[in-house]
Amino acid sequence: MVAGVYGAAGALACWALGRTLWEGVSEPGIALAFGVLITVGELVRRGSARPAGPGLAPGERESAPLGAAGALAYALLGEVGGRATTHGLPQTIAVVVAAGLVGLVPHLALGRGQALDHLARRLLTVGFAATCFQPLYNTGTLTEWVADGPVYPLFLIGLLALTALCDAVLAAALARARTGWPYGPLLRDELRALLGIGSAIGATGVVISLATAAAGLWALPVFCLPLLLTQFAFRRFAAVRATYRQTIASLARSTEIAGYTSHGHARRVAALSRAVGRELGLNEPDLDVLEYAALMHDIGQLSLLDPVPAGATAPLPPAEQRRIALLGGAVVRQTGVPAEVAVIVERQADPFRDQPVTARIVRTVNAYDDLAGESAGPGGPLRALERLRLATAQDYEPRVVEALARVLGRGGRTA
Repeated sequence: MVAGVYGAAGALACWALGRTLWEGVSEPGIALAFGVLITVGELVRRGSARPAGPGLAPGERESAPLGAAGALAYALLGEVGGRATTHGLPQTIAVVVAAGLVGLVPHLALGRGQALDHLARRLLTVGFAATCFQPLYNTGTLTEWVADGPVYPLFLIGLLALTALCDAVLAAALARARTGWPYGPLLRDELRALLGIGSAIGATGVVISLATAAAGLWALPVFCLPLLLTQFAFRRFAAVRATYRQTIASLARSTEIAGYTSHGHARRVAALSRAVGRELGLNEPDLDVLEYAALMHDIGQLSLLDPVPAGATAPLPPAEQRRIALLGGAVVRQTGVPAEVAVIVERQADPFRDQPVTARIVRTVNAYDDLAGESAGPGGPLRALERLRLATAQDYEPRVVEALARVLGRGGRTA
């Protein structure tokens, strides 16, 4: 899938650059202005270039919103200062390619290879928007259909909605190809993200194209500033989220430092629980809550006078497991994390039929990690999974156990 997307984007880029070099650049001043805007947007993009998925809030999925808005605005540009433009489809794509490559040079130099995913998506989505708009506008067909007035902005908004849908489909497909996660939840998260930064990018692209048509190129810095400020605000928000998660992870390590649990147990359970939750189709907010609860699921052991051998709670009697879980929930409620986290910690030892799906996941993954520990020997992981399967319908939900097996089969932790 990744090769197909890259191939389509590469073919489109070669065609556009070849046509533009052959025919020459039309209106070079306008092309340069939008090229600089797209380049600046790429240069100030968020530093991480991970695919959409774990740990990314909806507002963080588009790492270069200013560049995306500038590219869309150029694709939907029909006039500048009251004069019709003639740049057309090939030049639109060529400008986006050239500006995107220049802006990506620092990121590629730092080894952020997945930044190419964003450029490939950008080319294909901008190419779609420009294909739907430029030929119709340049031939006068669009004017005959919608004329001037309120219908024209509505046409742009509708076209932008289709473009955003195409981008969401591509983003989910690339994430699916790179991670192996189910496509449905990935697409749902991408569509949900359109209500956040996606709508701001689309609105800014439409406003820039309309404002440039009336006021000329001076509209570019004026109408790009709000989106640039929004981008910096999302960057601050991402930093706060990262600090918040690190604080929870540090608190969760207290059981390891005190010798109650094995080294890395909470981190392994959290990572595997998130993967299982994604396999079961949980959305991003629920995955965050699940991860926090998995990190803190053993914190109730701090109330024990004597540590449990190897920190493994799975072999303990149900009553003792429930007591530790309730004590852990009481501790979690004092930390300021969402109340849903404490509920998962408290209910992880309940009969699985009475648990929410997040608590079932933590219960199952915690048992797997306990049973598959280093003391279990080389075949421990397989024996642990077999023991979980034998205990399904009694202690663990079959659907969660099978999701765990699929995650492990795709390269999840097996030792």
